[in-house]
Amino acid sequence: MNSHRPSDRRIEKLNKRSKSLRRRDRVERTRLEILRCAAEAFRRNGFSATTMDEIARRLHMTKGNLYYYFKSKEEILYFCQDYSLDLLLARLEEVRSSGAPPNEQLHRLIREQVSIILDELKASAMHTDFQMLSRRRLAKIIQKRDRYERGLREIIREGMERGVFRKGDPKLLGFAILGAINWTVRWFSPQGPLSAQEIGEAFADYLVRGLRADQADPETMESREGEAHGCASPHTER
Repeated sequence: MNSHRPSDRRIEKLNKRSKSLRRRDRVERTRLEILRCAAEAFRRNGFSATTMDEIARRLHMTKGNLYYYFKSKEEILYFCQDYSLDLLLARLEEVRSSGAPPNEQLHRLIREQVSIILDELKASAMHTDFQMLSRRRLAKIIQKRDRYERGLREIIREGMERGVFRKGDPKLLGFAILGAINWTVRWFSPQGPLSAQEIGEAFADYLVRGLRADQADPETMESREGEAHGCASPHTER
């Protein structure tokens, strides 16, 4: 005769599932801790100069334990970049679905990107170590990076079409914005006077203001005023 009642078996299954989920959560937390530690080492020393021994030592774990979570340094780099880009794409989706005006979308996206690259994984998603990846992994990272860059350009293009941003080349302006943001990792210091959030807010203000159509240069404004009064601007007289 089976001494286990159906309710007991259900409880046993639930307990096993709960233990499995907790174990999976612990593994994911440890993997993320490894990624953060490795990303900091890659930023400081470069990918080539960083060893698995150093990463393990920083984490106070054995190299064998480190290899349990990641098979190689290249795999760590790949997941650093993949994780960072997933965060950026999630923020992009949130911003685009908000229905906010283009200038507000761009402001929020810039602020979020600065925070991610300075606080989360030290710009590993935008780092120049892409070529260290295998061809298959490199293709996946480039695909995600390009998706993010296209989303940024779409916001800029939409702002131009609505007259919120001055006319220009969305692709060129997108590269200029990304270049300015990605360079912050070269000089940012957590011990500095400004936090990552404050730097993100300042960059968002400066960069979005520079694109605004109502922030035209003095010569353009003077020319418009002259046209409005039916006379030529002194800068266009011959």
